[in-house]
Amino acid sequence: MNMVSHNGETYPTSDLRWRSDSGALLDLDFQPRLTADSLSGRNRTMWRYREAIPIENDADIVSFDEGFTPLTPHVIAGSTFLLKQDHLFPTGSYKDRGASVLISQAKALGVDRVVEDSSGNAGAAVAAYCARAGIQCDIYVPDSTSPAKLEQIASYGAELHRIPGSREDTADAALNAAEGHFYASHVWNPYFFHGTKTFAYEVWEQLGHSAPDEILIPTGNGTLLIGAHIGFGELLAAGLIDRIPGLIGVQAENCCPLFQMWEQNLDHLPIRENTPTTAEGIAIATPARAKQIVDIIRSTGGQLVTVSETEIRSAYDIMNRSGWFIEPTSASAIAAAHRRPHAEDKTVVIPLTGHGLKSAGKI
Repeated sequence: MNMVSHNGETYPTSDLRWRSDSGALLDLDFQPRLTADSLSGRNRTMWRYREAIPIENDADIVSFDEGFTPLTPHVIAGSTFLLKQDHLFPTGSYKDRGASVLISQAKALGVDRVVEDSSGNAGAAVAAYCARAGIQCDIYVPDSTSPAKLEQIASYGAELHRIPGSREDTADAALNAAEGHFYASHVWNPYFFHGTKTFAYEVWEQLGHSAPDEILIPTGNGTLLIGAHIGFGELLAAGLIDRIPGLIGVQAENCCPLFQMWEQNLDHLPIRENTPTTAEGIAIATPARAKQIVDIIRSTGGQLVTVSETEIRSAYDIMNRSGWFIEPTSASAIAAAHRRPHAEDKTVVIPLTGHGLKSAGKI
């Protein structure tokens, strides 16, 4: 197993690096050895897919027994969607999937301090798993981050750095700090995606060892979308499914660089003015893996769509009144579902990416 850059450079996984020497993004060259028969009798956590997770020694695993969240039918605008309840993770978001694997790798490498930047959820996840592993961490967040998320991150004992300005200003501050520490980035470090890919394995198993037709995913930095593509790709390569689902990336109209790339058939980020959105988890003006995300969506026959602030708020309120307390970022995918009714024989999954308590009092 190696890390391979988008420029073709290869590095051992023992390197404490998060990008190539030329500054390129890294992915893992990893082949899982999982079979459907091997799952019988295993605990219902994301680590039941042990052979598909690239951590060498069990002693290095950092876990709260997270995962295998419910997949629950719910009717939206007359069509039945399956809601994957990833807002029920220990820190209240799906980012725990990636943090569990990434911090396990940090532990395996003997790292004693990490740096991460986040709009909130990834920072909380990394802080929690570092606390469990006994690893110190510095979390950089935009100053505008929801107070509940700031309180959560600080409660885990992380050193919290609130950065004025945009989400990109926060990323720049973390990049500077990462020059002297391990960068536990949910965007740059490829191990994170080999945690979020367990979403695909769980959905596959919960659907009776089959893939859905589509998945509607709130998409900013693309950490769940990329992970889902890796996971379903591995299942396809193993002969366990016959196709990868269409991946539908959902962006807020106020911040939709990926949508513009897809709509205009670009291979680079457009220059545009972005305005604030209540869906802070996808308020990413310059996603580092933009081309990779758009290429994935195109390869699956998927689509990028946008939803307005009014639609996000309406979906948020409707879900609340139906007993689902989710954060506005999750509500963006629900808003997209209201526009996308489907036939009864079609299976469409929506991940509930974060709990409503994350943004309580802000929207």
